[in-house]
Amino acid sequence: MSNASQELNTADATAAEPVVKKVNEQDRAPMSVTIRIFIYLVAVHFFAGFLFLLFYLAGANAK
Repeated sequence: MSNASQELNTADATAAEPVVKKVNEQDRAPMSVTIRIFIYLVAVHFFAGFLFLLFYLAGANAK
């Protein structure tokens, strides 16, 4: 490393102000997609729970 790059690294490390990374709008999915995924996940879990309950009750009645 050259002396100039070492000085820059030292200056960056001792900066008085913390570095705040702003959330870029492109880094996030649109809100409608987020809500749709959440609804799909909840619906799939309810459907899986319903199937589990059906198989559980059918197995209990078979004995």
